[in-house]
Parts: sequence; structure tokens; C-alpha cells
Amino acid sequence: MNVQLKWSRGFTLVELVMAIAVGLVLLAAVWTAVWSGQRSSVGIERKVTTNQDARAALNIMAAEIRMASFNSLVAANIWRNPVNCGVSANQNYRGIQEATATSITVEMDLGADGTCGNGAGEIIHYEYDVANLRLNREEITCTAGVRSPLALMSYLGPINGQPEVRTVEVVNGALPVFRYFDGTGTQIAYANLPNDIPRIRRIEIALLVRSADVDPSTGQKRQMAYSTSVVPRNHGIQF
Repeated sequence: MNVQLKWSRGFTLVELVMAIAVGLVLLAAVWTAVWSGQRSSVGIERKVTTNQDARAALNIMAAEIRMASFNSLVAANIWRNPVNCGVSANQNYRGIQEATATSITVEMDLGADGTCGNGAGEIIHYEYDVANLRLNREEITCTAGVRSPLALMSYLGPINGQPEVRTVEVVNGALPVFRYFDGTGTQIAYANLPNDIPRIRRIEIALLVRSADVDPSTGQKRQMAYSTSVVPRNHGIQF
């Protein structure tokens, strides 16, 4: 015997259309949430990478500049002309032989042998290259009074001849990378340098950096500022 249930019928076309529409709306909401989360994750990742690169560079710079004028043997005529490695005519500049808004050259007798420049890391030069959006670093060595060949290398920013390497850009522009202060905390005017180099007691380093790639959330490269203050204690010691 066949029994026909009162409510045994399929979905109507209207019900199917409505079910599909609701499903599409839910899928769109899920996709939007996933896409937004992915964009946010990429943005955070690029911010973290930029922060790590800039902070690491800033910490190393501060450590090296902090050692300027280290001369544990109190040796005379120890400081070198970084251009030609001859004995500097400005011994009163001590271990800061160059000080401008965009560059600095520091010297130290790390080997404690009474000679500066004959060992690794004893003469360091930093220079902001505004045209290429990078900060360059050079380690100068003096062998038998002869300067090592010019070897400016990208320290932070695009690497010359290697555009495929994605790195941050240094976009200081007119913002000074280095500022100098005397013992009272007063900034030393750049116009008074290098004559006022002996008065330097604190050096402020500021870097404005931009991420290599755009932030998906904004469509622009992420830009951040970093700074630190360095006290070159050996430079302030009076013998």
C-alpha cells in the first residue's frame, strides 16, 4: 500500500535561490575576513622586518661611535688623517676626525698598542648617501702609513648593483643623521664644526627609514623614525 506523506515535497525555486544567496554572502564574509587578516599580517611582518634592520644598524653604530677617542695608553700623536692615513694635523680632534650632519669618522686604539688604524675596526666612517637612499659604512685601515682602498659599502639601504635584494630605504632627506651636543646639552652649530669637535660630549643619531615594499593595508611603503643618543666618554676625558 502506498502512503503519501502530507509534507513530502522538494524545495521551491525561490527557496533554492535564497539558500544560494545566503551561502554566497557567508562565503564573501569569510573571504573578506581572511583577505583582511592576510593583508594585516603582511603589513605587520614588513613593519617588524624594517624595525629589526634599522634597530640592529643603529645599535652597531652607537657601539662604535661610543668608543671614539679610546686611547688607553694615552699615546701622543695617535690620531690619523682618515683621507691619507698620515698623522692628523688636528690631534685636538682626537677620535672624532670628521663631524657633519650627514657623516662622521671615529677613531679608537682597540689594540691598545699606541697606534690607531693598524687593526680592524679602529677607524670607522659613516656617510649618508641621499641620492641612493642608504647609509654607507667604511672601515679604514692604515698599513705602513698607506690608506686602504676606498671601500664604502651599503650599511643600511639598497645595495649597489643588487636591486633584487629587498631592503629598507633611508629617507632622512634634509633631516640630519648626526647632531652634536656639548657638556651643557646645547647643540653645537654645524657652522662651528670641525673647530668645536673637542667640545662634543653627546651625539644623537636619527634615521628615517622606509620599508622595501608597500603595506597592503595602505598601498604605501611604511615609514618609521629611529633615534638614539651616544655619549663618547673617552672623547670627553682630559689628559
